[in-house]
Amino acid sequence: MKSALAAGVMVAVAGAEQPGDFKTIAAVINSANVGWTADPDASGRFDTPSDVQLFLGTWQKGDPKWRDIRLPEYNTTAQVVVPTSFDPRTQWPECSVIGKVRNQAGCGSCWAFGATESFESSRCVATGEDTEFSTDDTAACSMRFSNGCNGGQPSAANEWFASHGVVTGGGYETKVGCMDYVCAPCAEGLYPPKCPTSQCSPLLKCKTTCNNGDYAKDYKSDKTKAVSAFSVNSASQIPSVLMTNGPLAVAFTVYADFPTYKSGVYQHTSGGVLGGHAVAMQGWGTENGKEYWLVKNSWTAKWGDEGYFKILRGVNECGIESDVSGTHHNAVAVVV
Repeated sequence: MKSALAAGVMVAVAGAEQPGDFKTIAAVINSANVGWTADPDASGRFDTPSDVQLFLGTWQKGDPKWRDIRLPEYNTTAQVVVPTSFDPRTQWPECSVIGKVRNQAGCGSCWAFGATESFESSRCVATGEDTEFSTDDTAACSMRFSNGCNGGQPSAANEWFASHGVVTGGGYETKVGCMDYVCAPCAEGLYPPKCPTSQCSPLLKCKTTCNNGDYAKDYKSDKTKAVSAFSVNSASQIPSVLMTNGPLAVAFTVYADFPTYKSGVYQHTSGGVLGGHAVAMQGWGTENGKEYWLVKNSWTAKWGDEGYFKILRGVNECGIESDVSGTHHNAVAVVV
């Protein structure tokens, strides 16, 4: 059985197509021996699958808001020997931004997080500069085919990095770089309904001044551009791009079982579609005979496997191999 919105494999479990709570979903998964483990408490994050939808702000093909943003295809003549596994955190240990797990808080800005994390990681790979960039600037100002907390596309954000640039910045009240993220994390890192989330969207507005008064540069001089934005249209090419250019922004379909992920190689097992999500693809490997992509989420390190998850590789699971983009950087940063 396959979803009409995603080309990935779904494991059919009788009577479990639309469970209404995470305990039921987790019981189905953990008894089905499908290669991954579910947390019945959804890692303490969400109460019900509907709570997750606020955070799924990536527009996918089929959504009326989706636009066909045709970035140039990544092109390289370099011959790369692809190993059986790859983890950029060990490949480039000097780039702490690669492994840093962020918190999108009460906002559907995942599209901006996946793209910004890919931008800062690939830039560090190219330049050696371990600099964190502002998800706030991306979410609020990258408005072509995007709408802040109400959704967007990582490919549009990558195009914006090349055309307009992005300022430096960290998480909420971290005083890192020019512009901190304005959306406060929920109490104890919990998501709704245990904490209010309506205050985030009105605060996320495009500004042309830094919100960190102690930062030495002004907004305009802090802007950093990518040399170019690109897409990766062949799943077989993804590993060589990850090895040479760094992490990529990817979009995929989230089903009701995904928030329960704890460990193992995820594949859609139970539950219906909740929405589109964007994340940062990092590397790959094999676990118990299953090939996987290593991916970083933006739901804090308390979710999943310390903020990461593994997802089945090579079958376009949940569409994760069909919307892939990134940015290219020179060895010397390009500054506006």
